[in-house]
Amino acid sequence: MHQGLIAAKIVVMILGVLIALQSYRAYRRYENQPMLFLAIGFVIISIGAVIEGILFDIVNMSIFYSGLIQSIIVIIGMGFILYSLYYQPS
Repeated sequence: MHQGLIAAKIVVMILGVLIALQSYRAYRRYENQPMLFLAIGFVIISIGAVIEGILFDIVNMSIFYSGLIQSIIVIIGMGFILYSLYYQPS
């Protein structure tokens, strides 16, 4: 994998984890349930950012399947983020 792509994926992962950490802190401080879903969503998206490179380079999976798996993981993460925006406590 190219060095620039590795660096970009690491930056995406770090930013995603930092956003998730801040969301989790807000969840703990204010007991705001949507912030927990936001944190989970960003962790999942951060994992998705790196999984494609791991599957393609280390596992030798085709670029199609590694990209497909990465896209599915990102879709799940975005689902959590979307849910956090529309969450209505009962």
